[in-house]
Amino acid sequence: MLSEGEAIQATEPFRHDGGPVGVLLCHGFTGSPASLRPWAEHLAALGYSVELPRLPGHGTAWQDLNVTGWPDWYRKVERALLDLAERCPQVVVAGLSMGGCLAMRLAQEHGPLVQGLVLVNPVVTSANKRLLALPLLRLLRRSVAGISGDIALPGQDERAYDRTPLQALYSQTKMWQLVRRDLAMITQPVLVYRSVHDHVVDATSAPVILSGVSSTDVTEVMLQRSYHVATLDYDAPVIFEGSAAFVERVTKRNRGLIP
Repeated sequence: MLSEGEAIQATEPFRHDGGPVGVLLCHGFTGSPASLRPWAEHLAALGYSVELPRLPGHGTAWQDLNVTGWPDWYRKVERALLDLAERCPQVVVAGLSMGGCLAMRLAQEHGPLVQGLVLVNPVVTSANKRLLALPLLRLLRRSVAGISGDIALPGQDERAYDRTPLQALYSQTKMWQLVRRDLAMITQPVLVYRSVHDHVVDATSAPVILSGVSSTDVTEVMLQRSYHVATLDYDAPVIFEGSAAFVERVTKRNRGLIP
């Protein structure tokens, strides 16, 4: 786990200036770019331009996260999208967990700039009844035990917090509501990866997303061997290779190279 107040190299943002097709990667709540770094490096090696920002309040200490909220995280990825779009005529946005929620919000608000979405264990809702107490609990407690490290593959470390800050979590649920409300605004191709054994995000989010978007090009891939942080798990190659093929396909289609 991270030392308090210390940002280590693995949590640093990643940027690669490659070809004219860009990919923006968004990490999850309490996590860091470390959870997506191998994915980013894979895409960069294929020649794509890649942006993997570190969200405000992440990669240092959980107390820093508790004084930020979803508008701060969204502004960070929005700025990254706009920067990437300035040098890449086509951009695909991808995200893990809450990063998937951020990716969908970008597609809702900046539709013409987003050619497709890749979502890994995305979250927009939860069946966890304990969240009903969150409006009050966040006023009584600053944090609870964390949810990091849900990875089946031994030896992996997503460099996430070992505490979940409750004010920030409450803010995240407010973003879920907005994204659920506007799901029909998503018309881009969507590729969803979902772990069968996810101990962080329950099974309620994916059906809501898949039934709510207006996209006609929607694919769901079930991951049998991985837990929540699938980008660092046994099925990571499936995600890396499948997402690269998806990026190639949707951007070729938009360039008129395939029907």
